Amino acid sequence: MNHKILKRVKRRDRIARLVITVGGMGIICSVVLILFLIARVSLPLFSKARAELVAQFPLPASMPAKHLVEAGLDDYLEHPFVVDQSGMVLFLAPPHGDIGQRISLPPPTAGASVRSVERFAGLFFGVLWSDGTQTLEQVRFTTRFDEQGQRLQGQEVVRLACFAPPADGVVSRARVRLADDGRRSQVALLKDGRLLVRQQLETENLFGETESLNHAFTLSGYPDEAITAVAFDKSGHTFYAGTDQGTLLRWDLSEAGDAVLVDRLPAYASRRAITALALVFGDVSLAVGDAEGGLSTWFPVRGSAGESQKHLQRIHTLSSHPSAVKTIYPSLRNKSLVSLNADGVLHLDHMTSERHLLRIAAGKPLLHSCLSSDGRGLFGIDADGMAYLWRLQSPHPEVSLKTLFGKVWYEGYDRPAHVWQSSAATDDFEPKMSLTPLIFGTVKGTFYAMLFAVPLAIFGAIYTSQFANPRLRGMIKPAVEVMAAIPSVIIGFLAALWFAPLLEKSIPALFMSLAFVPVFLLASILLWQVVCKHPCFKKLDRGVEFLLLAPVLVTAVVCAIKLGPVAEAALFGGNFKLWLFGETGIRYDARNNIIIAFALGFAVIPIIFTIAEDALSNVPGSLKAASLALGASRWQTVWRVVLPSGSPGIFAGTMIGFGRAIGETMIVLMATGNTAIMDWSIFNGMRPLSSNIAVEIPEAPVGGTLYRVLFLSAVLLFVMTFVLNTVAELVRQHLRKKYGRF
Repeated sequence: MNHKILKRVKRRDRIARLVITVGGMGIICSVVLILFLIARVSLPLFSKARAELVAQFPLPASMPAKHLVEAGLDDYLEHPFVVDQSGMVLFLAPPHGDIGQRISLPPPTAGASVRSVERFAGLFFGVLWSDGTQTLEQVRFTTRFDEQGQRLQGQEVVRLACFAPPADGVVSRARVRLADDGRRSQVALLKDGRLLVRQQLETENLFGETESLNHAFTLSGYPDEAITAVAFDKSGHTFYAGTDQGTLLRWDLSEAGDAVLVDRLPAYASRRAITALALVFGDVSLAVGDAEGGLSTWFPVRGSAGESQKHLQRIHTLSSHPSAVKTIYPSLRNKSLVSLNADGVLHLDHMTSERHLLRIAAGKPLLHSCLSSDGRGLFGIDADGMAYLWRLQSPHPEVSLKTLFGKVWYEGYDRPAHVWQSSAATDDFEPKMSLTPLIFGTVKGTFYAMLFAVPLAIFGAIYTSQFANPRLRGMIKPAVEVMAAIPSVIIGFLAALWFAPLLEKSIPALFMSLAFVPVFLLASILLWQVVCKHPCFKKLDRGVEFLLLAPVLVTAVVCAIKLGPVAEAALFGGNFKLWLFGETGIRYDARNNIIIAFALGFAVIPIIFTIAEDALSNVPGSLKAASLALGASRWQTVWRVVLPSGSPGIFAGTMIGFGRAIGETMIVLMATGNTAIMDWSIFNGMRPLSSNIAVEIPEAPVGGTLYRVLFLSAVLLFVMTFVLNTVAELVRQHLRKKYGRF
């Protein structure tokens, strides 16, 4: 060869090697960077909560800590305030604690002082006065902007309701609520241990006149036990009480003028006293603190499937305190709880994830503390009159390994479950972000698709490469490969809008065809063994026998379609779906895994077929000739020689198809119901990771919990495919060494 030509060829080889190397390394780096990006977005889900001390200042000398009865905080962390025994509301200005506006609560009678204050729902305060009167006050922050665009905040206190002292007892503590329908409710614990309920409701009669309805009655059901803690929901419909013997009670006050004792049960086997009660955001779960520092949450569940009445049950156990729980402050943003113990130390926990987020301690034990309405700020006052203002950073408290992959007992559920429900109609719902049903849906859809695609693709590859004549092979292989060019959105569209309604009308025909096709095929093969010796059929080219089977397959399908309605009427009372639900409890969904098996399998077949056919066609002819020369039949040669030699390629094609099915989005998005359930039934749908990302990501707030969980699911999808491909490559290499090919 000419030296210059050889030199030019070597130079081009070096350039090609360099380009391929750089391109391959670029692809690897790109994949690693993609993984790094999605993992970086997901990692903050597991970051720890932090409390930043924003300000620390002493209270005014005119307002000692022992004279304070309650504290509060606005959402901007700019105006913490305190309430003293005289009824003065004093607004402070961090960071130095300068005195801002003073607002005096008008006493109901001259000389009355504040005995206690209950803060609920952020800035609502139930104030119990020394004369037994209770008023409902609301602190309101007004915001306006001046001419320079600076934000100015004002404060005011509005009285919403007032309950006069009861005529038949002295009030020791009380709870008051104002419902959306205008009903005012008060439950007062009297000195003699009775619980007095008073309700006020203004209604309009047929003549347009306003009438006032007043109801007063006592609650019963706790003999010989002292009430130590009480809680009232925001609507005034449910009241809870805890006793010194550890008994938990629940009354239904939804019917005006009537009370029903729904629950009376021992909260603890040791009968330790219940020291604090509070309703978690949403007023479904009840947080219970006890004398030994235990903190747990309860909500009503059904004891059995047929039971209609729900009863309280302990669901979540949170981090324990070293001393008795004194007060519980629920967040108004999520299911987080701040609890204060007798030592003046604060704990921040999340109910659903059962995560202990923070432990906050000041220089001296805290006497009073409060959580801002948005849950981002915490204000506390210690025994020496020192005030502390913290900014809380707990971005994703509801996320833990248990909530992502384990069973969680959610509000309203009768037992723990794997659930994905990222949104609801109200803001106080409990986010349910279990990835387990999505992983299950991914595996389920892929399994049924591969169950349909793998046999057809491999048997088709075997016939095309080993039995079909070259001319026929030249038509079949390109036709199958063209199938891979069909957009997945088209396949999903046809599966959802054409195939799903068609299948719904002829389900028995489908199952009959699964039986008829093999029977007709076997019968035709047996018949062929008899007639193939006839001179007319001997002229038929070898490798085109399947053309004779095509009418047989069509006949089998037509028979199944014709006999399907007859079988449905005879065996299933004329309605297979109704029979299926009535006999097995399985509901037939119009978009189910049968649709997915056909649609996704159709998309996967070309990949598996092409790779498997190439692997089988590349088996050396000498191996096949040697097998045939030793007396083996064509099928024995294929089974004993060709398939083992081509097994690495067949396995590689199957794994590539498997990866294609796992990552498919549009077909499963359009052809299934996107129901995140864990059920292997072929008659219902599923929601895989890929389609869940496509459905949820447009509505996910950037940086929010849902947004990051979706990126985490992308990481899982990446890891699944990476592990699958790695294992497949290891198996392929093992097969190559075993059979000495590819």
